[in-house]
Amino acid sequence: MRLWSVHPKYLDVRGLTACWREGLLAQAVLLGKTRGYRNHPQLVRFRAQRDPVAAVQMFLSAIVAEAQARGYNFDARKIVLHKPRVCMTVARGQLAFEWEHLRAKLKQRDPARLKALPAKPRAHPMFKVVAGGIEAWEKV
Repeated sequence: MRLWSVHPKYLDVRGLTACWREGLLAQAVLLGKTRGYRNHPQLVRFRAQRDPVAAVQMFLSAIVAEAQARGYNFDARKIVLHKPRVCMTVARGQLAFEWEHLRAKLKQRDPARLKALPAKPRAHPMFKVVAGGIEAWEKV
């Protein structure tokens, strides 16, 4: 499961689709509708929120918006609830780690997209970038 902190506009079609599926899985986990992945480290930051389900739904909303901008048909009705806006933080080191991880994937899957990437990423719209390193939950 990879719930990207980088802006979804940087993801290739495989990455965007996987992020959508994995976000829906995260939503199911947080709603208690699945037995698998309950202890996945990527869920730590969502569980730390006052309303974890609203946080993952905000995350998914940006994925849907990017998919729609590209002409893809992700079913927004799969986002179960529609809560007020949620803002989370992401450490600058975590964002940089994910950026390099994405760049390595794109080198293999989509070299043209890799060449078009800027030097530094923007974060997913729901994240505010703060000082700090790679998150403790990240598998390095």
